[in-house]
Amino acid sequence: MEQLIQYQANLLKSINKDFTRYAYSKLPWQSRFLGIKGFRGVGKTTMLLQYLKYELKDLSAHLYVTLDHPYFYQHSLYELAEQFYQLGGKTLLVDEVHKLPDWSRQIKIVYDGYPDLQLIFTSSSALDILKGESDLSRRVLTYELGGLSFREYISFVHGIDLPVYSLTEITKNHLQIASEIAAKVRPIALFKSYLQTGYYPYGQAEPKEFFQKRLLQALEVVLQSDINYIYGYTSENTAKIKKLLSVISESPPFTINIAAVADKLGIGRSTVSNYLYALHDAGILRFLNRKGKGVARLQKPDKIYLDNTNLSLVLQANIDTGTQRETVALNQLQHAGYSTALPAKGDIFIEEENLTIEIGGKNKTAKQIQGVPNSYIFADDIEIGFGQKIPLYLLGFLY
Repeated sequence: MEQLIQYQANLLKSINKDFTRYAYSKLPWQSRFLGIKGFRGVGKTTMLLQYLKYELKDLSAHLYVTLDHPYFYQHSLYELAEQFYQLGGKTLLVDEVHKLPDWSRQIKIVYDGYPDLQLIFTSSSALDILKGESDLSRRVLTYELGGLSFREYISFVHGIDLPVYSLTEITKNHLQIASEIAAKVRPIALFKSYLQTGYYPYGQAEPKEFFQKRLLQALEVVLQSDINYIYGYTSENTAKIKKLLSVISESPPFTINIAAVADKLGIGRSTVSNYLYALHDAGILRFLNRKGKGVARLQKPDKIYLDNTNLSLVLQANIDTGTQRETVALNQLQHAGYSTALPAKGDIFIEEENLTIEIGGKNKTAKQIQGVPNSYIFADDIEIGFGQKIPLYLLGFLY
């Protein structure tokens, strides 16, 4: 265990609290059993280490481990937990839990066997924590960590902290809010940078071409490793999933013809649906279904988007501007916890607010939402809005 303690000490040297993710102050850190999911690179590991260094402090009783570590080539998680507990351990923070072949069984054994030990773990977005080999649904609290919001990006890159606003606050007070933001930053220029490289924290430390290469590498690991392991897929399945992703990337927002795609890939219709949901669960795709439509697992999504604009730009040679705008709007709304649907008129319906939004450029008119009650235009390339026309970048202040 000494090598794990030394590994932790080395990691903590570079950890500071200059910037924390939006979830840091909201997570129920005192829960005895907490799981944090998220796509690679969104900041799960940094958040665990910040919590360890600044909140737990007494490192003799708290230990961070990653299941990537060579220690676990010869030792089980249970062995570590047993030894750590006997030495007075109180909190075990486990990174990359999906790397463990029988993760749910080992986690459950540790949880049940050491009731005084707190367990906090992270996993890939693709992992269904509640449907592992062992039933954890009544035990674990789970949270999904998304990428940076536009507001967080401004704080992370420029050190300027701006408030979070609800959608109601934005629609009712957008003129004042936008004026206050514009007095501190140049939102249009920053928003364009955010769309290209701002969603993942590591995108700020590297030149654009290196960032895109790293993002593609992360995507490859999710496709080749995470999804394969979690769903029991083979390399043949992966090849088909990549082809499906390529088809979707050609022209999102993609309205899928399941039968045509199945024929093109040489697989069954249900397999296409399974692949779509695997990509969705892994944080690669985002769905928008019609108002009133159920959410059955094998139902065809009405519209399919890539998860975020950074991902779109590395998968598409020429991303459509309209698609880019819809992608960022849907991403920010869903990560802020809003329930979204595809309306009969307009681009996105927000169920909690009974509100319809139309998304476009600065010259966008209200023609498409004419006669729709409680509807607004969110327009790109405008710094300050007027009336029912609101700057699109304000959706980046929802979390």
